[in-house]
Amino acid sequence: MSLSLDLTAAGAREALRPAPAPEKPSLIGLAREEMAQALVAAGLVPEKQARMRVQQLWHWLYVRGVSDFAHMFNISKDLRAGLERHFSIARPEIVEEQISSDGTRKWLFRFPPRGAGRPVEIETVYIPEEGRGTLCISSQVGCTLTCSFCHTGTQKLVRNLTAEEILAQLLSARDRLGDFPDRDTPAGAIVPAEGRKVSNIVMMGMGEPLYNFEAVKKALLIASDGDGLALSKRRITLSTSGVVPEIYRTGEEIGVMLAISLHATNDDLRDLLVPINKKFPLKELMEACRKYPGLSNARRITFEYVMLKDVNDSLDDARALVKLLKGIPAKINLIPFNPWPGTNYQCSDWEAIERFADFINNAGYASPIRTPRGRDILAACGQLKSESERMRKVDRLALEAMMIAGHGEA
Repeated sequence: MSLSLDLTAAGAREALRPAPAPEKPSLIGLAREEMAQALVAAGLVPEKQARMRVQQLWHWLYVRGVSDFAHMFNISKDLRAGLERHFSIARPEIVEEQISSDGTRKWLFRFPPRGAGRPVEIETVYIPEEGRGTLCISSQVGCTLTCSFCHTGTQKLVRNLTAEEILAQLLSARDRLGDFPDRDTPAGAIVPAEGRKVSNIVMMGMGEPLYNFEAVKKALLIASDGDGLALSKRRITLSTSGVVPEIYRTGEEIGVMLAISLHATNDDLRDLLVPINKKFPLKELMEACRKYPGLSNARRITFEYVMLKDVNDSLDDARALVKLLKGIPAKINLIPFNPWPGTNYQCSDWEAIERFADFINNAGYASPIRTPRGRDILAACGQLKSESERMRKVDRLALEAMMIAGHGEA
């Protein structure tokens, strides 16, 4: 049994409401230097005090998880009021929260408009496991890659998410999970580094992270900052479908763990499943993987391989996979396909998945089979957003029909 919570008053009338005015600029997602410049430019602090004030704000935002300036108790009342006038640190609106029978949680977040745009919605998924909890974060609204087995690929790209919006998913999830210190905890108290519900994050949600490189880089560097959210870079994994030039930059400029959305062992099939392969074929992709900094048996690249019945799940495919990855410290993450409405693919039979995994394991590669999670809440990426859009369209058409009928009666 799953639980779905509609956390808004959304309905037909809301669907026709004009977009709200843009929000005040947020301090979330700014690098320290940018935050200092913003405070000085707003006339809130003299330049000599900016560094100290940034340190205070950084602690409140990323250690304590405060989303209201009024709760920053070691900052003067006048400065808190000034911060409130000029900036925002508010969380995004939670349109819907779904809780699976297996503990997986899925949120549909709504962000305010940027520029002349309209509000946008994205998904974030939390997967609790023994000894850790993993948050799957989105980097774009929609996607340009049109991978044929991926539900997000059916949604056109609306825009990139900002560093603020990427980090807001992590902050909001920690809020909902009770993963920040209680407000009553003294401000100077040491917060435990272990035992957090969100111990790992993966950039595997909606969108291709490396087509939004600068915002993703900024967000992940803040997430791994030791004086704030303090996630180890070894607990942050960035997944890409194969944007080869940015793979090199990821290793040099971000330094997090790398995952490759592979799914095929030859160019002909991968061109169909992951069309970006036409631009960056397997030979170039594997070369970039071999050159990723710091590779070792303790720091391996994860290759994601979704198991599609009668498409890529034969023993011949397993042999080709072992040959393709030769010489790369790697883990192969076998993913039973999570069907979504309208797909033409089916999940491989369990026996076929186990045969595939056994062959890979015997060849010397770890090949865990990912336990299907959240199927009762459509946890495959993009499904909740699509359902939300479908329901709003139904509401809008119903309201328009009512208005037309009412006009006719008049």
